[in-house]
Amino acid sequence: MPTVTRQLADWAASVRYEDLPADVVTACKRFLLDSVGCALGGLRQHDCRIALAVLDEIAAAGPATVLGTGRRLDPVSASLANALLIRVLDYNDIYWQQDPSHPSDLIPAALAIAERQGLDGRELMVGIALAYEIEQRLCEVSFPGVREVGWHHATLTAVASPLVAGRMLGLSGERIQHAIGISASRHCTPGSVTAGKLTMMKNTVDPLATQSGVLAALLAEKGYTGPEHVLDGKEGLAHVIHTEWKWPVLTAGLGESWRILKCGMKSFPTEALTHAPISATLDLVHRHDLAPDAIREVRIRSLARAADILADPSKYDPRTKETADHSLPYCIAAAIVDRKVTPQQFEMDRILDPRIRAQLAKVKVTADPEIEAAFPKLQKVSVTIVTTDGRELTQKLDYPKGDPRNPMSDEELAVKFDALAAPVSSPARLARMKDALAGADMVARVSDLMSDLVADRPA
Repeated sequence: MPTVTRQLADWAASVRYEDLPADVVTACKRFLLDSVGCALGGLRQHDCRIALAVLDEIAAAGPATVLGTGRRLDPVSASLANALLIRVLDYNDIYWQQDPSHPSDLIPAALAIAERQGLDGRELMVGIALAYEIEQRLCEVSFPGVREVGWHHATLTAVASPLVAGRMLGLSGERIQHAIGISASRHCTPGSVTAGKLTMMKNTVDPLATQSGVLAALLAEKGYTGPEHVLDGKEGLAHVIHTEWKWPVLTAGLGESWRILKCGMKSFPTEALTHAPISATLDLVHRHDLAPDAIREVRIRSLARAADILADPSKYDPRTKETADHSLPYCIAAAIVDRKVTPQQFEMDRILDPRIRAQLAKVKVTADPEIEAAFPKLQKVSVTIVTTDGRELTQKLDYPKGDPRNPMSDEELAVKFDALAAPVSSPARLARMKDALAGADMVARVSDLMSDLVADRPA
């Protein structure tokens, strides 16, 4: 029997645009629009400015465009830059089964190679569909997920990204398998990047894994080899990460249905498990017109991992954007004071605002075994606000806005795009970008699309 990497590689090498159902192509364009919006918002972030400055120093000129800037770099550097721009606000998509992931982190691999190869929009759709298919299946294969035993999901992205890049290069199944072996054998990421006080690496490890996949595919194109048993063989991933690995999940029914249709979008620029509690809190605050000083306590019943990751002691004293957007107490406090949770709430003046910080201690997070048992099928949460006049107001949700069962409409997605892109784009440029993305599958060259995605105001 071939290894699981060869089965995945052979299938990926065979996929054609004609294999994609119409609803999958539509989903690819929606997630591309969402990702570009996040990238345009990312242009204003300090970590992206640092990374782009470093790339100015070390990257080579090349065929691949950096989103929003028009800079043209080598594909490896451009894939890192674009993945970081998309990821930095923690506002891009989310899929969570045994493991979480953000499949749009891999879109830059498809973009960079598409430009290098002079490919059209139909080929880009194939790359995006594959990114979602493989990344999401990897989230379903380990029981418990690798994140539960201390590894970050960038470990999985390093497996999926070379497959995407390899297919865009037109490699054979054998060479795509080598690319997977090259990338996955040198890019395992510890969960420490999302534990305790968070740093800029929280949003950088997945972009680095995407970059790793592009580099690996380019090496494989020239004949470089990597271990075929990197996942399921001796001393492969399953050998060193001690969970139950259900490898048939990766290959069963490939091409019969498409995982991208099961991926969610984010309504808030925060860690995924904060979304349902934020939604419930905002509903209660607006419905009952609650002022901050009218609230005595906020009781949240959620998953054990939400209490552990999002409400540990460091999350009650956030001092960085990265800690704040992974702090459930902060997100709830901001929702109470500002009655919204947008990228503005993660600027330093808001994070340190005494009115928001006064609410943090009111938030109590408790793990609920019944909610745990329903996950990941449901992302249930129960929020009770205890008022100063003795009322207990409760809202329960099974999943947040943006979940495939409660999807963002095209209009809501456009509003999100505009809010992210408007600070760096004129109204005319905004309209041009959205029109270009709506027809992304029909462009003759992906480079033509990328030239339309350049901001016209300084970040």
